[in-house]
Amino acid sequence: MRKIVVAGNWKMNNDLSQTVDLISGIKNALAESTVNADVIVCPPFTSLEAAKTLIEGSDIKLGAQNMHFEESGAYTGEISASMLKSVGCEFVILGHSERRTIFMETNETINKKIKKALKEGLKPIFCIGETLEERESGVTNKIVDSQVKKGLEGISEAELAKIIIAYEPVWAIGTGKVASKEQAQEVHAFIRNLIKELYSGAAAEKIIIQYGGSVKPDNAVELLSQPDIDGALVGGACLKVDSFMGIIKSA
Repeated sequence: MRKIVVAGNWKMNNDLSQTVDLISGIKNALAESTVNADVIVCPPFTSLEAAKTLIEGSDIKLGAQNMHFEESGAYTGEISASMLKSVGCEFVILGHSERRTIFMETNETINKKIKKALKEGLKPIFCIGETLEERESGVTNKIVDSQVKKGLEGISEAELAKIIIAYEPVWAIGTGKVASKEQAQEVHAFIRNLIKELYSGAAAEKIIIQYGGSVKPDNAVELLSQPDIDGALVGGACLKVDSFMGIIKSA
């Protein structure tokens, strides 16, 4: 039985005082609840150290939203994997659609980041997904196939066990639109079968595949009840305690 994993991607939101308020609220709510999910929070870089201190003594895990594939050097504005480790990160989101579309990250760049994260002991949340144009053109599976194969190139089955895949249809991120449970399940099943082909049946059964894209408390139950959906990568709804907890409790 795969454990449900709910991760909150704060994106470029929340200063230090807002970080304290949000994590304190989540921590208190979790202490008063019985939940069947692993919970990850992914604040901005500026809040990571404070977040690590705040989550001590709880089951909340810490992740970052991005990292560079080099260890150090003349890369102004970038953050390395070892820096993330030093402030207590266990996870890092890589290949998010906003990194791909706004910052022009390629499958090859993302593959380098995944390899570096694994080398430094971080667990990647590896994001993939198609645009609205690609879905309407009927090439969703082709895009997902390419992103998975290129993103995981050179990754061993042992390393794969440390990776979470997050399927996030780009057309459903921050738009209020959400893939139907049937649409989401179809792609998740495709991804799991692809992992079986690339690695093994055992690897496919073990890997966590999250859904991301306008996940809210009112649609979380039907999404998380699908056989190949193992959790959620949550955007806007993770910025309020009640909505984030609503999704976690849906597990």
